[in-house]
Amino acid sequence: MSEFKISRENANGIALLRVEGFLDAHTFEQLEETIRGIFESGCFKLVVDLGGVDYISSAGAGVLIGARSESQENGGDIVLLNPTEGVREVFDLLGLTQIFKIVNDRSAALAAF
Repeated sequence: MSEFKISRENANGIALLRVEGFLDAHTFEQLEETIRGIFESGCFKLVVDLGGVDYISSAGAGVLIGARSESQENGGDIVLLNPTEGVREVFDLLGLTQIFKIVNDRSAALAAF
């Protein structure tokens, strides 16, 4: 199992998160806390780079679903960047590819806002 990591940067009022490792019942709270901190700072536009996520569980997907609702209530949104094939399959099964904007490069993610 790979180490779970979250890194953050900002670009033009948009928070960019890079998530790496397994996003599951053991790690979803770290992502939840990170997103909560971003929202508390007044930023509701997020790009979540999933290119380094090896596995996502329903708990991990649930964090993204809940965060998207809160971001949209505050005039923002969440764009998912470069999900791995396995993550995209989970999103397809859960119907999340229908509700999230999913893009494959950073410039498209930033342009989505």
